[in-house]
Amino acid sequence: MAANQGERARRRLSTGERREQLLSVGARLFSESPYDDVWIERVAEIAGVSRGLLYHYFPTKRDFFAAVVERESERMLRMTAAVPGVPVREQLTAGLDTYLGYVQAHGHGFRAFHRADAAGDQAVRRVYQRALAAQEQQILAALAADPEFGPASEAAPHLRLAVRGWLAFTTAVCLEWLRDGALTREQVRDLCARALLGAIA
Repeated sequence: MAANQGERARRRLSTGERREQLLSVGARLFSESPYDDVWIERVAEIAGVSRGLLYHYFPTKRDFFAAVVERESERMLRMTAAVPGVPVREQLTAGLDTYLGYVQAHGHGFRAFHRADAAGDQAVRRVYQRALAAQEQQILAALAADPEFGPASEAAPHLRLAVRGWLAFTTAVCLEWLRDGALTREQVRDLCARALLGAIA
């Protein structure tokens, strides 16, 4: 009995650890199935918790999926943050390399994030759209701060559309890369880098 109690104690997670565990399970399930096909009971079962405990952290399924999307968005924004004073061309290769490393290591979360746009729930879709807008703004700010692109970006109203299109392109490339892995990470990185520089030229 004492051994069993010790085992349970070792498995007890802090609030933050439990939340992270639930979000990781959710990212996997939402990446594999459409929103409507993911059952909250299945998430609880895989995590080894009661449904009541899951609802303690996330009151509704919509709240849970929105939290999964926000978690992945925050990760991506942190990894693609611009370095002040460093030219965009110098940052692009390193930034994409880091980003693609994240895509490889967190494929479930990446797919779940991009499934949000197809979710029937408008509140979840708004979370996704806000996340994409933040990525777009982050890139535009880096371009505006770069002497090479800053003056041109001020005179080019189509730049925002070009960056938005590049984000869609990069997403499609990464999702396909996760599916078949035909290209190396370096090849995908160089493809995406050329596409951005071409789009903003």
